[in-house]
Amino acid sequence: MNQITTSMITYLEGHPGLKYVFFGGKGGVGKTTMAGTTALWLAGQGRRTLLASTNPVHSLSGLLDQPVFGSPTAVKTVDRLWAYEIDTRETIARSKAGIRDKIQWFLKFADISTKADDFVESATMNPAFEESAMFENMIDLMFKNEYDVYVFDTAPTANARRLLGMSKVYALWVEKMLKSRQEARTLREMLSFSKKKEEDPLLEYLLAFRSRMGQARQLLTDASRTAFFFVTLPEALPIAVITRFIGWFHEFGIPIGGVVVNMVLDAGALGTDVPEFVRNRLRMQDHHMRTIVEKFDGSVRAMVPLFDQEVRGVAMLGRAAAALFGP
Repeated sequence: MNQITTSMITYLEGHPGLKYVFFGGKGGVGKTTMAGTTALWLAGQGRRTLLASTNPVHSLSGLLDQPVFGSPTAVKTVDRLWAYEIDTRETIARSKAGIRDKIQWFLKFADISTKADDFVESATMNPAFEESAMFENMIDLMFKNEYDVYVFDTAPTANARRLLGMSKVYALWVEKMLKSRQEARTLREMLSFSKKKEEDPLLEYLLAFRSRMGQARQLLTDASRTAFFFVTLPEALPIAVITRFIGWFHEFGIPIGGVVVNMVLDAGALGTDVPEFVRNRLRMQDHHMRTIVEKFDGSVRAMVPLFDQEVRGVAMLGRAAAALFGP
């Protein structure tokens, strides 16, 4: 069954300015493999490509069979391709220091004698703090603009939803903070006997942060430069997951590039003399492939087969690329 109206290669050719490519989906569907395969193909087209992981549980080093943690690293034997498992520890430490400085200033502003350290840990213990750090790392890479194209291997879809949605959430939060900050500053100036306006580093920070989030949102919602691809298996649960989240990504304005179906069994290659177990799997797959065609009509970009060995290393990524970007 091959109901592809616009293939992966045709989609990319129709979006020559595409610069930020994201892959997501339920855990275990092959997001890292498809991201790595796409990055390899793009580098082969002559584009300087960075393959980056925003998944807290990184697996790029395993996929490429070389360490790429902590900094962009050239992929062995491949020209114009770098890979990077983002280390959030430095960003978290830097964020904590920044929060401490801002809390100290605020406490001084409000004539409160409590130590800032009493607030810092509580402010940074939220599980979303690591995601915030990852988001900061991700947009730092995007803003530096050191590569022709960026391919991001994201966390399982629920985390990717929060990660990419942060630009909008942050924007709403900052607007409220700015309003409160400006009201407090106006009141303080009215009550002050001095005509001299005090410096307000918190207000300056919020204004700069609003500008930064505006730029990030502009990039993430630009269909000419950004695309999010969902990876699924021909199975009920991963199909249900991406069905749910495609609507959410549309609501946030993040352009959907399409759907890639991974680990598809090739009935022709199996022949007729196959065990009952395999025949049952084929029947199940055919049922779910019909569902995929119905639900994602016109959005399926490729059907990548289940290979006879693990996709690991450049050679196997090359085989996967032939399938993902083949006719």
